[in-house]
Amino acid sequence: MSFELRSIEILPRHALIIGDERLERGSGKVHRHIYPANGQTTCELTLAGSQDVDRAVQAARSALPAWRALQGDKRRDLLLKMAAVIEQHAAQLAALSTLENGSAIMVTPYIAADAAQKFRYFAGWADKIQGETLGSWAGPAHNYVAYEPYGVVGAIIPWNGPLFAATMVATPALAAGNCIVLKAPELAPFAVMRLGELFLEAGFPPGVVNMVVGGADVGEAMVAHPGIDKIQFVGSGATAKKVLRTAAETLKPCGLELGGKSAVIVFADADLNQAARRGLAGAISVSGQGCVNGTRVLVERSIYEPYLKMLQAISAHIKVGDPYDSSTVMGPVISEASLQRIVGVIDGAVKRDGGRLVAGGARMGGEHALGYYLPITIIADVDGNSALAQNEVFGPVLAVTPFDSEEEAIALANGTNYGLGAYVHTENLRRAHQVAAQMQAGMVHVNGSGEGMQPYAPFGGMKQSGHGRLGGEQGLREFLQAKNIWVNLSQPQGAK
Repeated sequence: MSFELRSIEILPRHALIIGDERLERGSGKVHRHIYPANGQTTCELTLAGSQDVDRAVQAARSALPAWRALQGDKRRDLLLKMAAVIEQHAAQLAALSTLENGSAIMVTPYIAADAAQKFRYFAGWADKIQGETLGSWAGPAHNYVAYEPYGVVGAIIPWNGPLFAATMVATPALAAGNCIVLKAPELAPFAVMRLGELFLEAGFPPGVVNMVVGGADVGEAMVAHPGIDKIQFVGSGATAKKVLRTAAETLKPCGLELGGKSAVIVFADADLNQAARRGLAGAISVSGQGCVNGTRVLVERSIYEPYLKMLQAISAHIKVGDPYDSSTVMGPVISEASLQRIVGVIDGAVKRDGGRLVAGGARMGGEHALGYYLPITIIADVDGNSALAQNEVFGPVLAVTPFDSEEEAIALANGTNYGLGAYVHTENLRRAHQVAAQMQAGMVHVNGSGEGMQPYAPFGGMKQSGHGRLGGEQGLREFLQAKNIWVNLSQPQGAK
């Protein structure tokens, strides 16, 4: 299929879903979407503006009383219906996920399948939100706790995994009885645009889910809006600080899922072949543009050079290219600006900080020259305090550092401001549990590279990787507030 046919035939039309309105244009600026695999314009979108945000919030508030009062089994059935609708449109959602940010079509069908799974999982919670009965010390009373939705949740979604992030937020929020205003990112809007249409097609009441495509100004309008009761932000730490400053004006609660610099610790007793393949996953997944990707590889010194050679050999066989080719493993980065920034980081790590370039390092030319392609780049001998080891690159770059002891590995792994993910490779069960217990990270995978990120498991960060959890029962609780109700049952004085 040609690029032109892909871009015309599968693109969703509606940049806004407000109540039961499907609108092709917002009131904001015009944005030209670029397909990162070849630098061509996909389409032009007229983004949302602040007045569209206001209309979306009003639609959500109008829908809220009926939605929060809807019996749990009814919400459950709608969430299950949405899962089925997503599966019916999974091929289109996968193709859109590839078109919007260059993710390989080898991977994007799993993102659509994961979206359906999230709806099924949280459908199971929708009819199981129960309160608690408390004891009463001050005389006879009925004392209990009820859990209620916040109201209207504003969800601000990043460009690197829009469908994944949107469903990670929307599913628990809706199961808990909240209405939502969902902001699709202008750099990669298509899958979330289609998701907004599918909510209506699945039979969700108008206004329960509202979707707008917009940039930073739209996100700021959402955070500042007094009609939004809670913000769930997924993105960078720098932007999160702006979100918190704006939210402080209305004391609006914010859930934050932010960046990371996740460590991959490889001990000498690990299965080195598997550890090398999984160690490369942080560079390959979304071309390294993932907050939880393992991009710092810490290797026990006795196996350091052999492990580097394995990384180099395997990376040479990773196919980088056309995201729509089913044999492609890794696509481009999101933009020309990102590519130039990443190349600058690589040059600084090698020329200024003394890193040893083992693989990659330069923009790909030839048939890939028009796209924003970088090969897997491996830099060895990286100092744990250097910029490359401390800062999120958001590109297919691995920083590799040796260690001599378990204690040193733990110190290096915890030695950044981030705390989102950590990966440990060892065949020693004692070591696996002991090291995992000491990781300052919200998610630790032993002998894995991300398979544990399932809807039933809590996901979120520590330190500057954010706070709050998405996924599992903890994720549901993020969108519920506890209310204590005390009813006096004592007999009035003089009553018989």
